[in-house]
Amino acid sequence: MQKLISAQVRTPEETLSDILERRALSAVMQPVISLTTQEVLGYEGLVRGPADGAFHGAGALFAAADEQGMRAHAELLAQEVVVEKFVSGRLPGKLFLNVSPATLAGHDGRGYLLLMQLRRLRVPAGRVVIELTENQPTTNFDLMRTAMAHFRSLGFEVAIDDLGEGFSSLRLWSELHPEYVKLDMHFTQGISQEPLKFEFVKAIQQIANSCGTRVIAEGVESAADLRLLRDLGVPYAQGYIIARPSADALSISLEARHALAGSRIAVYPELGRGVGRSATARKLLLEIAPATSQTTNEAAFARFDANTELVSLPVVDDGRTIGLVSRSALIDGFARPYRRELYGRRSCTMFMDENPVVVDADMTLQEISTLLAESDGRHLANGFIITHRGTYLGMGTGRDLIREITQMQMTAARYANPLTLLPGNVPIAEHLARLLDSRGSFCACHCDLDNFKPYNDVYGYHQGDAVIRLTAEVLAAVCEPESDFLGHIGGDDFFIVFQSVDWQARCERALQAFGDRMERLLTVEERLAGGYMSEDRRGEPLFFSFPTLSIGVVVVDAATSATHIDISTAAADAKRHAKRVSGNSLFVDRRRVFRPQPAIRGI
Repeated sequence: MQKLISAQVRTPEETLSDILERRALSAVMQPVISLTTQEVLGYEGLVRGPADGAFHGAGALFAAADEQGMRAHAELLAQEVVVEKFVSGRLPGKLFLNVSPATLAGHDGRGYLLLMQLRRLRVPAGRVVIELTENQPTTNFDLMRTAMAHFRSLGFEVAIDDLGEGFSSLRLWSELHPEYVKLDMHFTQGISQEPLKFEFVKAIQQIANSCGTRVIAEGVESAADLRLLRDLGVPYAQGYIIARPSADALSISLEARHALAGSRIAVYPELGRGVGRSATARKLLLEIAPATSQTTNEAAFARFDANTELVSLPVVDDGRTIGLVSRSALIDGFARPYRRELYGRRSCTMFMDENPVVVDADMTLQEISTLLAESDGRHLANGFIITHRGTYLGMGTGRDLIREITQMQMTAARYANPLTLLPGNVPIAEHLARLLDSRGSFCACHCDLDNFKPYNDVYGYHQGDAVIRLTAEVLAAVCEPESDFLGHIGGDDFFIVFQSVDWQARCERALQAFGDRMERLLTVEERLAGGYMSEDRRGEPLFFSFPTLSIGVVVVDAATSATHIDISTAAADAKRHAKRVSGNSLFVDRRRVFRPQPAIRGI
């Protein structure tokens, strides 16, 4: 019995060899579509092994082929199966055919065999995009350029797969000037929620625009991600939300068509928030050659004398920081008679601060600022030492830190409100402009608190800030993150741009929620009184109601000729009408609906 079982077991080599010998591979196709027209650009062909085996997925199949020296055979067979499927299915557009750099640039004739396959199956070169896949580092770029020039001369186009994931995809882009680059799914999945991915793809698209390359976003799985990629200007995409790889059903999903239809635009993720918050000590790094414990005071003095900009000199032994000699400490030490003559040849550790401020290179500028503010005042003047994992890298100065923090605050003031971290005036204007360019319909709302200033004066800024944050939370709760934009103009003024069709119900919910939340901040006596006594501008006693929320709304129809300034001005005017009504109020300015300009007819 044991002998029988052993005879039935196959080694991995025999199994893979058998699959290739029997041509037991199949192909599925996944469409690549235009995000503006929804038309199919082409199909990527993906190979599959036997459905019930360990090599069903292409990754496992080619990994085993690499280990067993069968890569060339496996790849050529996979390409043949994919091309046959493309032809038999009579598919429109282009065929994106996965090809390794070794196939194209190798000396074993594989590139020639690929050409013969295509010619045998009568697939014109102009319909084939050679999609370069990377499973090993590409090093011979000269050979790759020569090979690609040959294939281009025959009419083929080139795409680089998994941009940002492979060993050398960015270098390949620079060297080969491909017609297409395909963004790795890591950067496209969740892009509508992750600012870093958003910034990465935005930069890639800008580079592509400048060099005439077309970007294809791979692995797109959600409507929000699909819409945002379209709004970023990414021209093409493929992924499960569009269509799963299939041997038969190759139509675009209704969900994808619905996401791309109409003029609704995506709200960019975390727009303007956290500006500069990721800046670290590396931004301030000055590579100053350190002294050692063997450096004399005279030698340290010579360093200061030769460089008037040098404020402090770090003292480092074997990469480990032991202290800091400041210019002022050394000069003061030499100031008394005969001190220089007596101590000039002594170690500089004599005048060294043994407890300088030492920060890691990855510490944020805000953290460094807080650390210096809580430490002795001399540290701001003397600067701080920057290390990485305990090893000395260089110095940072208090002057440079103050300059960077100030610049960050100025930038943040333009792009995000520091109290609520909501987008500020610049992002609000940019979002309105994007909506107007898209010729979409929306509602613009200016939200303002009534009686806030006297409340802030009487109850203090701390309680006033709590009301501002409360307002931000209430307004954010009624917004649909994927459609509606909430910004903080400043003070107690907020701005909402609704693409949600039920915008009026959302505004009414906000008014109700604000009233309920505001009551919770008041004592029983304050609720019964309904307000409090304070002084008006003339110093006269006056009764004030507690803060309430007013919302002014203007409706903007599609294709209006108005500018974002027109919209914000009209919304501010509607807000003033709302404030004339006591209590939490909503005013919709029906007189100033922004409609499209009528066409001028010829006489």
